[in-house]
Amino acid sequence: MMGIAQTGTGKTAAFLLPILQHLSKDDIRTPGRAPAVLILAPTRELAAQIGASCKVYGKFLNIEHTVIFGGVKQGSQVKALKSGIDILVATPGRLLDLIQQGYISLEYIEIFVLDEADRMLDMGFIHDVKKIMNLIPKNTQTLCFSATMSKEVETLTRGLLNDPVHVAVTPQATTVELIEQSVLFVDQVDKEEVLIDLLKQEHLKRVLIFIRTKSRANKLCKKLTLQGIKVDAIHGNKSQKQRTQALSNFKKGRSRVLVATDIAARGIDVEEISHVINFDLPNEPENYVHRIGRTARAGAKGRAYSFCAAEERGYLSDIEKLIKQNIEIIKHKKHSNKAQNSRGPFSRSAHKQRNRKGGFRTNRSRKSKGQGGFRNKISRPRRQ
Repeated sequence: MMGIAQTGTGKTAAFLLPILQHLSKDDIRTPGRAPAVLILAPTRELAAQIGASCKVYGKFLNIEHTVIFGGVKQGSQVKALKSGIDILVATPGRLLDLIQQGYISLEYIEIFVLDEADRMLDMGFIHDVKKIMNLIPKNTQTLCFSATMSKEVETLTRGLLNDPVHVAVTPQATTVELIEQSVLFVDQVDKEEVLIDLLKQEHLKRVLIFIRTKSRANKLCKKLTLQGIKVDAIHGNKSQKQRTQALSNFKKGRSRVLVATDIAARGIDVEEISHVINFDLPNEPENYVHRIGRTARAGAKGRAYSFCAAEERGYLSDIEKLIKQNIEIIKHKKHSNKAQNSRGPFSRSAHKQRNRKGGFRTNRSRKSKGQGGFRNKISRPRRQ
């Protein structure tokens, strides 16, 4: 089966609940209690999240599961495997490592789930996935899930799935309707000041900020800490212990802000994230969908702000083309004139509209009927 649905709409429950029911109903136990179900995830955070869902959904069932991923010592993971499990949640690298060491056998796998197939491709796991597939019995039921369906994912699934049923709950690469999206045109050098001013607003209670590089994430954390803002960072240079602690602080409210690279665009399921801020726009438009999908989860409302510098205009164009909508433009009172002067193509008379309360100004003229809107008035450079 190939399942496509917006991020935050419950794909994990969609495959876990039937799996738990199947294992419980048929009382399946493999020889030596080797895993009967393998769930493959691209990131440690997503694997841990799936494992947590297994624990909650299967609380009153006699079904054992464990989660294995890199970045931590393997001792406790090996111990869990030796005690016998039914469901194995894993990232590709650590899984192959433990298979090579003889701690895991996939010969009794009945159900194989490939979660976030597009992210697997983005992170270069395609060869590892194929190696794992070759170790799984041919009659295994295979399920792939993703929030987007690119040509690359379609090619991947064509090689993995045999005459799959396609289930698309929502149009692919669309953003959750409950997310209110806005973009601010801000010079790169002014982004930090605009962000700090934005975070002074009390209704930004739990904020996830996405930034392009690990070094910039650390730098931004230092700047926000100096402003008295409780903040943590999560990225690839952090140890697994540090990443787990940062995520825990964010979930429990000890940190109001979490700064992350795209490693956290998927796999973070934190309740009541009020705002997502794209400090840097992603160079892959699909990542925008996953980033802002961290808010407005499970039917809640959310807000997403995106900062767009001059050199990021092509990225914005790609994003709007992908989601098939224009993102509302708002302007910051301190930098609106400077940003407008450095964005010649973005200048238009409608910029003069002001909100009486000051602060951020909203421009809705692009939605005017019969005028062709924003796209007919500018020409953004194409991304190279």
